[in-house]
Amino acid sequence: MTRDEIVQYWIESAEEDFQAMINLFETGHNVWVLFVGHLAIEKLLKAYYVKTVDKDIPWIHNLLKIAESAHLELSYEQRVLLDEITTFNTRARYPDYKKSFYKKASKEFTADYVGKIKGLREWLIEKLKS
Repeated sequence: MTRDEIVQYWIESAEEDFQAMINLFETGHNVWVLFVGHLAIEKLLKAYYVKTVDKDIPWIHNLLKIAESAHLELSYEQRVLLDEITTFNTRARYPDYKKSFYKKASKEFTADYVGKIKGLREWLIEKLKS
């Protein structure tokens, strides 16, 4: 695959996850909303990494580390947000975190992060276009 094809693959996969996040939100599966939201952002970051650095992506899930390895310029707020969203990956997967995360992932909490993920997604898509 060419670099452009790999970038497009990650963008399309991120879009599928983003749509799944929206569908899950509409049905109230809040923990999975946040988990899949993490995946959508991770894939856009990996698309940006491929576009700007190398075809061989970092095989990690830490969003801030991926962004840093892609030399993406981030505000302090974006750095904090990437760290927060990264926790959704772990907390949705492992039983010891899952129980407390279910309590934390209220409709309001989830709606707040859906909005933040949407904003971050839009920003990353713009970065990928430039």
